[in-house]
Amino acid sequence: MRDTSGSPHEITQLLAEWSDGNQTALDKLYPLVYDELHKMASRYMNRERKGHTLQTTALINEAYVRLVDQKHVHWKNRAHFFAISAQMMRRILIDRARLHAYAKRGGGAEQVSLDEIAVVADERASDLLLLDDALNRLAEMDARRSQVVELRYFGGLNNEEIAGVLKISENTVTRDWNMARAWLYQELSGSVA
Repeated sequence: MRDTSGSPHEITQLLAEWSDGNQTALDKLYPLVYDELHKMASRYMNRERKGHTLQTTALINEAYVRLVDQKHVHWKNRAHFFAISAQMMRRILIDRARLHAYAKRGGGAEQVSLDEIAVVADERASDLLLLDDALNRLAEMDARRSQVVELRYFGGLNNEEIAGVLKISENTVTRDWNMARAWLYQELSGSVA
């Protein structure tokens, strides 16, 4: 059983120590963040296609290895750590989806659906690629709104945590989320027509 009793302050302190080169802090950090990383990875994997070869634990491990390899990151706090973790997991899945699409002779564009609350990619690699392409286009137009989507949808952060990571107000997070959802809906609906 993992020790998950770490407070946000304790996690932030360990991240700061790790940033300063203390490898012992990294060893103490992993058990404190594992459960949240597992939840995040599970959210990602629930959106993946059936029969995906990557398992939740493997996604966590691969993301964690990439995080550990980050030499020049000055971790601000717990929310910053999980935001970067979300980006790592998204990149891993996008890379695998691209490989899958190439293996299928380029794959095919399929419709990406939306639920009432959030942008949802169905379980096919090509859909994840469409969503990634749309998020990249959004980032070119408005990087902050793209970050809000990534942190909320993929990272599972709430508005307060997103506001802390991006250093904006919660009201701005809400506005950015609503505008980004509307833009993504329009963009993704047009890409499958």
